[in-house]
Amino acid sequence: MTHPHTAWDTPAANSEATTPATDTERTIPAPDPEATTPAPDPQGTIPTTDLEGTPAPAPEGTPSKPPEGTPADLYDRLRAQLGADARDWLEQALGEAAAQPGIRGPISVWELRLAEAGRRCGAEYADAARVLIMHSARAGTDALSRVYSQGTAAERRSVLRALPHLVDGPEALPLVEDALRTNDTRILAAAVGPYAARHLAPHHWRHAVLKCLFTGVPVAEVADLDRRAHADAELARMLRDYAAERTAAGRPVPEDLHRVLTLTDPTATPPAQSVRHGARGTDGKES
Repeated sequence: MTHPHTAWDTPAANSEATTPATDTERTIPAPDPEATTPAPDPQGTIPTTDLEGTPAPAPEGTPSKPPEGTPADLYDRLRAQLGADARDWLEQALGEAAAQPGIRGPISVWELRLAEAGRRCGAEYADAARVLIMHSARAGTDALSRVYSQGTAAERRSVLRALPHLVDGPEALPLVEDALRTNDTRILAAAVGPYAARHLAPHHWRHAVLKCLFTGVPVAEVADLDRRAHADAELARMLRDYAAERTAAGRPVPEDLHRVLTLTDPTATPPAQSVRHGARGTDGKES
């Protein structure tokens, strides 16, 4: 089923209203119960070695990851899971977003709906609902950056999930790079999704993989891991160094590290090139 107000098959990075935001404060309804405050990286960088501090764990009630595929697929699956009241709210929110897209003044109506998603749809489905609302609003990089900078941790996570559907080029990379400086595992998992796989430079991508190992984010969350890790000698070196540091400190080496190290083997059969879902073109191998 396709929502009547939304053209799902068109990437929306190029169409948004241009009225600038003049109010730096975001006025929203009561806080979303799923919202959390991410723990910042004390060094402001992606760590490549183990630290004495304990990474911030993901809060309880972790929402389900929006399924892969097009926004139309996501819409159909989400509607099938929601109750009648939540479906009605979602339809209204999508209609409002489509009618008043982009940035409009200090805050747009659809931005307010992002803050309500957890209460209206439940924490499990809030990310998917927010991704659909941002898609209906045809949110480009400016709008997404505003939501990311002014929103809750849950809204920042949803922005990262929405990037593959809304931004074709690398202009939203600052949002991914900022997310990789946190120890909030849910935001980190969203940051290493398909958008990062397509656009993150090799140096930063390798450090993102190390950050996942350090914080305990499963490497299964790293989109296109098999392709990008294949025959990556520098990543293999970094993994071995990290494993040696853990061993020297008397700490266990994460099982995921061995998996990624195996993927770097240049003699292994390279994985097939993956195809982008919901946008134009195919993924290319970054060197």
